[in-house]
Amino acid sequence: MKSFYLTDAGKVRAHNEDSVIITKNQSGDYLMAVADGMGGHSAGEIASSIVISHLSKCFNESFCNMEKSKAVDWIREMANEANELIFSYADSHKESKGMGTTLVLAVITKDYVLIGNIGDSSGFVVKNGKMHKVTYDHTLVNLLIKAGELSPEEAKDHPKKNVLMKALGANNPIDIDIFDCDMDISSVLLCSDGLTSMLDEEQIEKVLLSEDIEIEDKVIKLIRKSNNRGGTDNISIAYLEFTESGD
Repeated sequence: MKSFYLTDAGKVRAHNEDSVIITKNQSGDYLMAVADGMGGHSAGEIASSIVISHLSKCFNESFCNMEKSKAVDWIREMANEANELIFSYADSHKESKGMGTTLVLAVITKDYVLIGNIGDSSGFVVKNGKMHKVTYDHTLVNLLIKAGELSPEEAKDHPKKNVLMKALGANNPIDIDIFDCDMDISSVLLCSDGLTSMLDEEQIEKVLLSEDIEIEDKVIKLIRKSNNRGGTDNISIAYLEFTESGD
């Protein structure tokens, strides 16, 4: 496997509240994760960092040759532990009250691919030359679409399109959505909404399917394109491609 991740502040925000990681443990399993923090005075940056640091540490210490059902339980447990850590930090740092973060993660082993999310950071897979969105955004407009009160077209320019209904640090207890992905996929993309709010899925897919550029250049190109379109938010991407050898 080949992987690469990158985060960029964008063109408008003074600082970057996103955190991103791809790590490989001793048994050859991969963890990918993107967290998009929220809450002023650097609180969002702290919240996203708490989550990514906890996930990475626990993955390398405790995740080893897990069967799928145990991996699902592990993901749920990690999300709840990270949530408690954020609430605990906010309780002891009053200036950080209201801090929170989205989370999208992928656990990739030789036997399965699991993707989990809370909030509006997204997970995609590429299969048979086509990109598919796996995750469901926990936003107000998505709830309104589901209820039939809003069309997808109306949602794109809705004044409350960024209002989250679920996030780490905002809900307790928390329940993470987990998706069991087909193994017949060629790549996995995780990103914050700094990418998906600037580029549509067709534009992202076109870059990912480019055969003449390396994986690092695909990620850099997506961030550059997002910034060229305004870069109104932090942009974070974690991307992994499966190789013929499976390494």
